[in-house]
Amino acid sequence: MNVVAWFDIFVDDLGRAVAFYETVLGRKLEPIEDPTGQSQMMSFAADMSVYGAAGALTKTDHASPGVGGTIVYFSSLDTAVEESRVAEAGGIVIRPKFSIGEFGWVSLCQDTEGNMFGLNSLK
Repeated sequence: MNVVAWFDIFVDDLGRAVAFYETVLGRKLEPIEDPTGQSQMMSFAADMSVYGAAGALTKTDHASPGVGGTIVYFSSLDTAVEESRVAEAGGIVIRPKFSIGEFGWVSLCQDTEGNMFGLNSLK
């Protein structure tokens, strides 16, 4: 079992955040229903039978976006590709692609809501 079961990236403007992540990651997000009925959510596509965790962009009164907490790293074939889309989509590249040794490469970025996130690839 993976240690991470799910993640939420909290946002203020769900439409703006969806547009940002769809542009940067090149993947569509899908609406999902919050079982509590208290949040609006857009899910990242996931195959629960493979490595990694699923999650969503979430707008709720119970939490807000911001830098300095947990960082979610999105898998990539080459972080330079997604990193090149960040500024155009309204975000900021905080630390351009850098080596993490045998574990590949990482880029650190900030989304339109003020959340820091990472991109991770093996090349």
